Amino acid sequence: MLRYSRGYKTMTILSCLFLAACVGKPTDIGVHSGKLADCPSSPNCVSSDAQDANHHTKPFQLNSSPEEAWEQIRLEVENLPGSKIVTAERNYLHAECRSKVFKFVDDLELHLRPEKKIVAVRSAARLGYSDFGVNRKRIEQLRSTLLQQGIIESD
Repeated sequence: MLRYSRGYKTMTILSCLFLAACVGKPTDIGVHSGKLADCPSSPNCVSSDAQDANHHTKPFQLNSSPEEAWEQIRLEVENLPGSKIVTAERNYLHAECRSKVFKFVDDLELHLRPEKKIVAVRSAARLGYSDFGVNRKRIEQLRSTLLQQGIIESD
């Protein structure tokens, strides 16, 4: 019975890893009509553009000039654990964030809105239903770092 249990667990883990490797970049990311993509109904996404309380998080309110703050924010995103910037534009940033153990990929997006002196944020899992709050924690970790450095204002 113990061998069966270990074999089953091993197959489950390998299947998850294979599935995670097969999941490509989502097609709905980016800025559309001035906003980041909507979150799905699943609880594995947070966004400052979301209207519902379960998915909503506040945008980053900038303390300095948008251009200056944007560069500092980009550097901090690069420093997030498991983070790799895949798109860096004048007003948009997309990073892939890999989990430590299973290497699942989440998409972190930031949209600079200089006219409002804010950065809209979105973090979403590519796979699964629940993320156990990982995406919200990522945004709050970044918010905390930017607050400590005086790049953004507190709420």
